[in-house]
Amino acid sequence: MSLLETRGVTVRFGGTTAVDAVDLALESGQVTGLIGPNGAGKTTLFNVITGMQRPTSGSVLLDGSDITRKSPGKRGRLGVARTFQRLELFLSLSVRDNVRVAGDIVKASRRGGYDVEAETQRVLELTGLAEIADREVADIPTGRARVVEVARALMTHPRLLLLDEPASGQTEQETEVFAAMLRALADDGLGICLVEHDLSLVMSLCRTIHVLDRGRLIASGTPDEVRATPEVVAAYIGAEVI
Repeated sequence: MSLLETRGVTVRFGGTTAVDAVDLALESGQVTGLIGPNGAGKTTLFNVITGMQRPTSGSVLLDGSDITRKSPGKRGRLGVARTFQRLELFLSLSVRDNVRVAGDIVKASRRGGYDVEAETQRVLELTGLAEIADREVADIPTGRARVVEVARALMTHPRLLLLDEPASGQTEQETEVFAAMLRALADDGLGICLVEHDLSLVMSLCRTIHVLDRGRLIASGTPDEVRATPEVVAAYIGAEVI
């Protein structure tokens, strides 16, 4: 059984079909890629998975149970977390405080022991942010700020982490470090789904890749299988990685 599945998910906005009967599976312990041209429906599908967008039809299952009608908050408590394409950080706060605030929210919503300070420090070290923990987010490069968003999501102890263009703004070296961190998280059992336009990163990091184009799922498979799919090549004309 997959950690999360979408079955026949369709989203229509008026006469426009943003997502068209998409079936996909996301697994624990691996990084899965979700790629496609701008406007392909990737972020809309993320919104459906996290409960921010109700599908026109179809369903979302977590551990085989239907969560289609559950709120984003309930999905979060079940272990679904995400980052956003547009940075959603408190720029005037330190890196540490941006991460800690997620812990405060978690502690308020859960019973039992949750040591916010200890958990904040653990996540800062896990994500390589401990050395800049006391700097204001406004003063750090965009690439590192992306990692702050990931750290904040990790404070919720997710089982599935959805990342929307997390390498945007990163240098080549930052991307290499970031990829190593994601591999380590997946090796520890976390399921990760990555929406990313850096196809070199996706091809080197992801075990399975799903490709959307105009809302339709046009390919699913290993990086080699995706590279060999004519529809994918056509959707990425000029992309050397394909």
